[in-house]
Amino acid sequence: MVQITTRPATVAEWDDVQAALTGGGDGRSCQCVWPVLTNAEWNGTSVDERRELLRGELEAGPPPGLVAYVAGEAAGWIRIGPRTAQRRTLRSRVVKNGSVEPLDDDGVWAVTCFSVRREHRRQGLNAALLDAAVAYARESGARVVEGYPIATDVTKPSTNSLFVGTLSTFLAAGFREIARPTDTRVVVALDLTA
Repeated sequence: MVQITTRPATVAEWDDVQAALTGGGDGRSCQCVWPVLTNAEWNGTSVDERRELLRGELEAGPPPGLVAYVAGEAAGWIRIGPRTAQRRTLRSRVVKNGSVEPLDDDGVWAVTCFSVRREHRRQGLNAALLDAAVAYARESGARVVEGYPIATDVTKPSTNSLFVGTLSTFLAAGFREIARPTDTRVVVALDLTA
């Protein structure tokens, strides 16, 4: 089994964050700022501007995500943080129609993005990233962690669509299904106070 380590993403890990995001999929163009921008803001930004927005988040802190490493090499990324800081997420019909938590509750954190380099896929990185994200949320005082994965038991999504994670990964990490606002999207939650 491959040894995976994780670290909160600060500006010191900038090159590693970029390596994790640019190894396949939409990470290079998205820069994982999709969850924090409104649709109008997203449409009005270039890839370079998105990259600078992410860098600004890392500089300002607290870390908006974690980087996974395999043999010391950046291999994956997860966005985790207060749901209130992820404006697009708050506006999402999946969240509005599926979450049972108040939308203005800073104690609710959200996992909104996974990115794993092609050469490191199918090695358990998403599970390792999710476990580390839950620990990070708990240490940071989160009350609940939510996710909005795809139910791969009812659909065969494209690889790029899996940036939200799979239901099976969240369930294996102890999350419970809260709702299915659509046929394929699920709201899951993990109570960190229990």
